[in-house]
Amino acid sequence: MNQIAEVLIEALPYIRRFSKKRIVIKYGGAAMEDESLIDSVIEDIVLMKFVGMRPIIVHGGGPKISTWMDKIGKKAEFIQGLRVTDAETVEIAEMVLAGTINKGIVSKINLHGGQAIGLCGKDANLIVAEKHIPQVSDENGNKVDLDIGYVGSVIGVNAQPIITLDEADYIPVIAPNGIGTDGQTYNINADTMAGEIASALQAEKLILLTDTRGICSVMDDESTLIPTIKMNEINQFIDDQIIKGGMIPKIEACSTALLGGVKKAHIIDGRIKHSLLLEVLTEGGIGTEIIR
Repeated sequence: MNQIAEVLIEALPYIRRFSKKRIVIKYGGAAMEDESLIDSVIEDIVLMKFVGMRPIIVHGGGPKISTWMDKIGKKAEFIQGLRVTDAETVEIAEMVLAGTINKGIVSKINLHGGQAIGLCGKDANLIVAEKHIPQVSDENGNKVDLDIGYVGSVIGVNAQPIITLDEADYIPVIAPNGIGTDGQTYNINADTMAGEIASALQAEKLILLTDTRGICSVMDDESTLIPTIKMNEINQFIDDQIIKGGMIPKIEACSTALLGGVKKAHIIDGRIKHSLLLEVLTEGGIGTEIIR
């Protein structure tokens, strides 16, 4: 019993510090696929809400999109960690993300005693986007533009719908898409969108749930976990291939949030049960924190 009391006492200063503060959580990876992990994350979110924090959820769902693509014979392709998205794929993504996954998360939160309402980037023009055109190197090492379809870059965030729900004591749950000025739907990387929303809300924290311990200096070697990264170190880590592939949108999302006024960003392992509480309510935390 004393051990339980000690845990609660350790959490007290963090509950006090983050009370009434907005914390944007990007929910994705294995934590969305494994039933026991799903319940763990949802319980963490509901507890955070009940002790006075203000969680805002932006979710992914890439594996489920790929599953639906397989069903109709389409092969998933990724460039720089972003899904190549033709007209058919953007419809599949919207159906899966804003429909099945979003409402499933909302239902789970409500079932665990919270009050959640689902949104997507198209609701009230929450996310205004334009076509994202990445650059890649050709065989001569020259940078060239690459068309990856209806993948969006965020050019505007209307945070008012999120603020309205938050102030009414609901937990907003947001699917990652957006709308162009021409009415075109764009698929948006969930990490990118979480960073933009955290920035627009001036959130206290941005937390990205991933399938790795954080950023490691040697890939797949958890003993080389880097606990803290400063923003001025990021480019060197990318040049050294320590940060690459799907980790690039995550670290860019953290940079966006920090430059927008968010105090800290965290990349943590969603495969660890109650990883959100371990990050927010303990001295040591877990994963990698990114600071200005």
